[in-house]
Amino acid sequence: MSRTSVARTLDLNADLGEGIATASLTDSELDEALLDVVTSANVACGGHAGDAASMARVCTAAVERGVAIGAQVSYVDREGFGRRRLDVESPVLVEQILEQLGSLRAHARSAGGRVAYLKPHGALYNAAADDPDVADAVVRAVLVDSEDHRQLPVLTLPGCALALRARAAGIEVVAEAFADRAYTAGGRLVPRSEPGAVIDDPHEVVLRVLRMEADQRVRTIDGGDVGVEARSVCLHSDTDGAIDLARRVRHALWAAGVLLIPFSGVR
Repeated sequence: MSRTSVARTLDLNADLGEGIATASLTDSELDEALLDVVTSANVACGGHAGDAASMARVCTAAVERGVAIGAQVSYVDREGFGRRRLDVESPVLVEQILEQLGSLRAHARSAGGRVAYLKPHGALYNAAADDPDVADAVVRAVLVDSEDHRQLPVLTLPGCALALRARAAGIEVVAEAFADRAYTAGGRLVPRSEPGAVIDDPHEVVLRVLRMEADQRVRTIDGGDVGVEARSVCLHSDTDGAIDLARRVRHALWAAGVLLIPFSGVR
C-alpha cells in the first residue's frame, strides 16, 4: 500500500512548564500559546525545572485542549537546567525519575487527565541514547512505575540505546525527530555547545519537518543526509520565536494533508 493511500498522521510535542518567559510573554502565556499548537506536552516534573504550580497549570490547560501529557524527567539539576550529565548511581536515578513521575501523575489526575508517556530531558535524554546503563535505569523506572499494569511509552531517538532497551523490555517506543536541532551524520543531535546546533530560521525548519514527514530524511550539519523516523516531532519552547515557528510548522503540515494527533491516542 502506498504512503499516499493511507492517512498521514504526526504528533507535535514541546517542552512546557519550564519557566521560560520572553520579553513579550509570561511563562503561562508561552505555555498556553504552544498548547494551542502542539498535540503532546512534555511537562517539566521538578528535576530540571517546574514545580507544583506549573505542573498543575500546564496539566489543566492541556486537558482543556485535548493535548497529551508527558513526563519530562531529568537529572535533578535545576541550576544547570538538566543540561549537564551527572554521575548518578543507577538506583538513585531510578528513584529520582519515579519521584518526578509521581508528582506529575498527581497533578494530571487532579486536572482530570493522565500521564500518557515519558520523555527524558536534556543531558538525561542524550545519556540514555548512548549509555546502556543509563538507558536501563530509565527502563527500570518505567517498569516500576507501571500504573494498572500499563507501561508508559517512551519518546526517544529511534535506534538508540534507550529505544533498544525499552523495546526489549516490552515497552512501546515512539520515534522522535527534532524540528529545530541539527543532526550529525550518525543520526544524533549536535551538542548545543557547537555552532549551528539550534536552527531558528523558520523557513528552514518548516522545510526540514516537511521532508522528515514525507521522505523520512534530514540534512546533517556536514551537508549530508541521514534517515529519521518521525512519529512525533519536537518543537523547543526556548528557540527564538518558538510560537511563530510552531504555528508555521503546524500550518505547513496541515496544508500538506498531514493529520496532527497525539501518538498516545488522547483525542
